[in-house]
Amino acid sequence: MTTADDGIGRAISDRNCGRRDTTTELLRSDRHNFGHCVLPMASLQESLNRFNKRQEKCQSTLTSIAEANKAGSSRATHPKMSASSTANAKSSATVVTFSNDTERLQHINSIRKAPVGAQMKRVIDLLLDTRKAYTEAQINEQCHVDMNANKAVFDSLRNNPKVHYDGKQFSYKSKHDVKNKDQLYRLIRKFVEGIAIIDLKDAYPTVMEDLQSLKAEGHVWLLSNFVDSQEDIAYPNKADVRIKVDDDLKQVFREVELPRDMLDIEKDLQKNGMKHATNTAKRRAMAQVHGISSKPKTKKKKQEISKRAKLTNTHLLELFDHLKSSGS
Repeated sequence: MTTADDGIGRAISDRNCGRRDTTTELLRSDRHNFGHCVLPMASLQESLNRFNKRQEKCQSTLTSIAEANKAGSSRATHPKMSASSTANAKSSATVVTFSNDTERLQHINSIRKAPVGAQMKRVIDLLLDTRKAYTEAQINEQCHVDMNANKAVFDSLRNNPKVHYDGKQFSYKSKHDVKNKDQLYRLIRKFVEGIAIIDLKDAYPTVMEDLQSLKAEGHVWLLSNFVDSQEDIAYPNKADVRIKVDDDLKQVFREVELPRDMLDIEKDLQKNGMKHATNTAKRRAMAQVHGISSKPKTKKKKQEISKRAKLTNTHLLELFDHLKSSGS
């Protein structure tokens, strides 16, 4: 039994040893094969890296060549284009300048050949619009009126009531020397019987706005003539001022016969540009609805004493002398 058991044990151990040897051989062969597989993959990666580097180098070379060609072509074509464009610009500028200069010279020539009155108006308009003082040379530059070459224009402007000349410069001169609203109000207060607005219009640029402002504030009255605006008058609104009225004006006022019907009065007010406060047509229509008579009252004639009247106050016969004279 012992010998048999020993044989069986040795056989089992030999089998196990064989298995270990087989496993070892398999592991060795796997390691060998794995090494052979890794080496080709590493070389492939290195080749790919070298290829990418070459591609990048080629791309950079192509880019630099393209930029160099582009810069060279621009240098070659740009001077030609700039030269041609400069020539065209010079020729066009010359034509435009010549045309404008010709028109300007023709315009100046027409001004200097104009009548003296027309040249004076140009200068006065310049002085009025700008409210500045100008020498003769400055006037020539501004409105092309050459007073050095035209003595008639110079003498006429120097003696014009709307122009002030101090020996060197010309400036505009208004009839009343006022510059602002306060000075305007003080001036109007001096003219108790009114001042013509046409004499104030050229005092300073905003004089008309200041007049309307003084009217709105109740400091002045503006009497307008709807037929002729040059006859508009400004009056100071002063309660203590006594205005003298001519007898002729009083007589005209008394001789004016006013319409007796309110409708006619309202029509006359509208005709003269004034707004009436009453509405007679509407009032009469409402009166008819309510049955109220709206006929205008007729003025009764004054009853005079005739010769046939019986006189009771005989002690006042001198009051009736006109009856005797009319009867005879």
